[in-house]
Formats: sequence, C-alpha cells, structure tokens
Amino acid sequence: MRKILKIAQREYIETVKTKAFLLGIVMLPLIIGAIIFFTSRMSRDKTGPQPPVKVAVNDLSNELADEIKASFEKHNQENPNRQIQLQKLEIQQNPDELEEQARNNLRQGEVDVYVVLDRDVLDGSGKIHLYTYKQKASNIDILSTIEYIFYKTVVNQRYKMQNLSQELLEKLRNVPIERVEIGSAEGQDRVQSKTDSVLKMMVPFFFMYLMFLGIISSGQQMVSSVIEEKNSRVIEVLLSALSPFELMAGKILGLAGTGLTLVGLWAGAAFLTARSQNLNIEVTAEIVVYFAIYYILGFLLVSSILAAAGSVCNTIKETQSLMMPMTMVFIIPLLSWFKVVQDPNGLMSRIFSFIPPLTPLVMVLRLSSGSDIWIVEIIASIILLAVTVLIAIWSAAKIFRTGILMYGKRLSVREVCKCLLQN
Repeated sequence: MRKILKIAQREYIETVKTKAFLLGIVMLPLIIGAIIFFTSRMSRDKTGPQPPVKVAVNDLSNELADEIKASFEKHNQENPNRQIQLQKLEIQQNPDELEEQARNNLRQGEVDVYVVLDRDVLDGSGKIHLYTYKQKASNIDILSTIEYIFYKTVVNQRYKMQNLSQELLEKLRNVPIERVEIGSAEGQDRVQSKTDSVLKMMVPFFFMYLMFLGIISSGQQMVSSVIEEKNSRVIEVLLSALSPFELMAGKILGLAGTGLTLVGLWAGAAFLTARSQNLNIEVTAEIVVYFAIYYILGFLLVSSILAAAGSVCNTIKETQSLMMPMTMVFIIPLLSWFKVVQDPNGLMSRIFSFIPPLTPLVMVLRLSSGSDIWIVEIIASIILLAVTVLIAIWSAAKIFRTGILMYGKRLSVREVCKCLLQN
C-alpha cells in the first residue's frame, strides 16, 4: 500500500505541475465568466440600426387599412432601429394579378414580406397569409413581430365590431402570477423568477457535464502518462521496484486526486461567478457527497479501462480508436439529460442508472434534479458500480501486466483474452 501511495503522490504532483493543468484551471473559469458576462452584456445592449423590412399588404376585407397603418406606425416609433415599411394597403380590382406581381417582387427582392388578408378574416373563417422568398436569418425575429401585429389588428377590429372595449378585455385578461418558494423556517419565503426556473433545470446538467469533463480529461491524462513512460522506458525502472498492479493502482489513485482537484476548482469558480451575478444556486451537502462518490467510482472504472488500453498501445494515435467507443457511450446521458431531469423516476432513467458506464452521470442527474430517489436504488447503483470497478481493475491489471512491457507491437483481441484467462 505504501508503494501505491508513493506512485499516487508522484503522479499527482507531476500532473499538477504541468502547464496544461495550470492552464486548464485558469481557462475554464475564465471562459465561464466571460460567457456569463458577455451574455448579460449583450442582453442589455441594444442593436444598432438595421435595414427596414418592406411589407406589401393586400387587404381583401377592405376594412383594416387604417388599423394596420396605425399599428406599424406605433411599432416604428417604439423601434427606431427596426423599421417596417408598408408598400400598399388598398384593395385591388384583380387580386390574382396583384398576387402574381407581389410574388415577382418577392423573388426580385423589392419586397421582403407579402401579406394577404382574406375577405372573411373578420368573420373568423378567413386567414392571414404571409409570403416570403429565401427568408434571411436576420429577419426571423421581425417576421414574428409582423405576424403578431396583423393578428392583433384583426382581433382588435373584431372587438370593435362586437362593441367590446379593448381596454376592459385587457384588464379582465391581466392576472399577475407570483411563484413563491417557502423556506424551511418562517420569514424565508422567496419569490421565484423565470431565471430561477431555468437554473433548476441547468444545475443538474452542470453537475453531469462537470463529471463528464473531469472523467474524460483525467482519463486522457492516464493514457498519455502510460504511453509516455512506456516509450521512454521509464516504466522498466519503476517495475524493478514494484509490481505492475501497484504501478497501475498508484497512477489511477493519483489521477483521481488530480481530477477531484480540477473539478473542485471548476465548481468553486462557477459557484462564485453565479453568486457575483446574483444567481441563486442551491447545492446541498448531500449532493456534493453523492457527486464525489459517483465521480470517484466512475473515474476508477474509466481510468482502469484506459490504463489497460494505454498499456497495449504504443502511440496516442493508436489509443484514439479505443477511446472513441468510451466517449460515445458518455454521449448518451448528454443527449438524454433533459428527459432524465423531467422524469428522474421514469423507466428510462432507472434503466440507465444500472448500466455501469452511464451510472455516474445519470445518477448525478437524478439526484440533483430535486426529486426523491428511492434510497435502495442509490445504494444498489453504488454497489453495482463498485463491483464493476473491481472487475475492471482486476481485468485491467492482467492486461497491464503483459502489455506494459511490449514495444512495437499491439496486443490483439485474442492475446488480450489470453491475458484475462491467465492465473
């Protein structure tokens, strides 16, 4: 055990002293802070003047021209940087010819949007038709505004035809809603905002993605370390003083500590950045403990597999084909995280929780979602993951023992199986 701890200490110190590690500590918090800063800055800044959007209108009802004109004038006054220019409002004698002309104008770029209001649009059976040609991405937002203006104009005219007061209807429809989260004691109630709701969804994803980054980045360091020492023949000197298992266990333990250090610093930086932006993030001690347990077990599982992969390969390029399946497996929780958070006790979430490579990420998602997870499931998933880790370490040690001293030749699948069957 003393030799394993010595190797772990050496691996930890040698890793944290590297420029890449120090750069990783600094860069990710800076990137997170920069994203939050620029996102909040851009949401406050107003965009500069943009080219006006030209809209041609054919009002077949012949009753909405004045209301449409007034609505767009009001919009232009409130949005001086995003103007809408109306081309025509009066009805034509031959609507078919007018529509053909409008379509040609759209194709030639003389008009951005062509709108047709059916004759019976005010009766409820007609429609509002909006025509565009090769719609620009920059005009997607203004197109929604144009749709809403015409919708609102038709609805307001219907109010007038029924002698209904628009102001009264707006007053009747206006019902303020306040979401209040009560505290554990009196006087700790807090009004929730839309940001709080978004954060409750994003916190589980953050925990999962933090675990993903920690496991993958530290796993890659494991492969790099094994191959570097193997090619430089340092591994032969180390094996003269300790067994292959002690060497592998020490490396895994040292890099596990490195990963925990890195993840802890990233999490602390993200928490302080959120606090500086007045974002309320609730993280309980229970979640932190579960995160540490699942992270360590997940790292031991992945690093054991990668240590074995590194021992049978001679270059980083060779290991990339072996690491790809592992990375692809972890993409499953990344793609299904929203479904898991929405239904943490659903069938899919429970099945994923008992597939060992997915267990750490999925269980962290479920636990941090705020739902009550049956304690038996938590204990069973930890036991299953721990047993899988022991099997992985045992198998990796057998492969590591043979592959670590092989140079210029990679073990075949058949030879790997022979290593596993050896006593």
